[in-house]
Amino acid sequence: MSDSKSRRKFIARHLGDVPRSGIRDFFEIVSTRSDVISLGIGEPNFITPWHIREASVFALDRGATAYTANLGLIELRRAIAQYVSRSFGMDYDPGNEILVTVGVSEALDLAVRAVTEPGDEIIYHEPSYVSYAPLITFAHGVPVRVSTSPENGFSLTREQLDEKITDKTKAVILNFPTNPTGAVLSRAQVEDLAELCVERDILVITDEVYSELTYDDADRVSIASIPGMKERTIFLNGLSKAWAMTGFRIGFSCA
Repeated sequence: MSDSKSRRKFIARHLGDVPRSGIRDFFEIVSTRSDVISLGIGEPNFITPWHIREASVFALDRGATAYTANLGLIELRRAIAQYVSRSFGMDYDPGNEILVTVGVSEALDLAVRAVTEPGDEIIYHEPSYVSYAPLITFAHGVPVRVSTSPENGFSLTREQLDEKITDKTKAVILNFPTNPTGAVLSRAQVEDLAELCVERDILVITDEVYSELTYDDADRVSIASIPGMKERTIFLNGLSKAWAMTGFRIGFSCA
């Protein structure tokens, strides 16, 4: 048997059409060059602040290298609960409503896997983070794309979302502020989407890891903060972007 046939035999069929990430391929090439500035990956242009690095050094020196609780350190979950309450106006119980993950990507993967039955449709908007569609496919779901455009600031409208909802729709993945377009929704737009999700009885997975990176007095409204939405929303965030901690791989999920 040839190598290619062998690979096809052992790789799961539902993964066969998932393409490699072009951004990651580009990143690997650029990482070998000293004369190129990479703008292709979501990472701040400053290193992790010293007080965070110093705390990490001291933690290692104290031997803080053992297993934690499955949900993550309770001290960290309490700090996350305080941050989310202060910044978004949403209250989650650090005891059983917050999960610390290996970056927001794991939080997204776990959320999608936890709610997706084979054949369920999960809607997402493009341009988007490259992992949304593959993660839906990995969970045996059906990715349903909504194309956004510069004409309306790459926003997602109620009408666009409504057009894609069918009796197989389980959830919609939202990412505002958006990677890579930077799109931000107004409060009125968020309320429109929330109203539709309640009417059509669909779940929302909201990836808000770029929430701190808003400018020019732009609205920053989490759909989970809209009345009636906390109970049907999985709120994802993390420390990678605003705190320049991409390599630390610390994300979290609140629900």
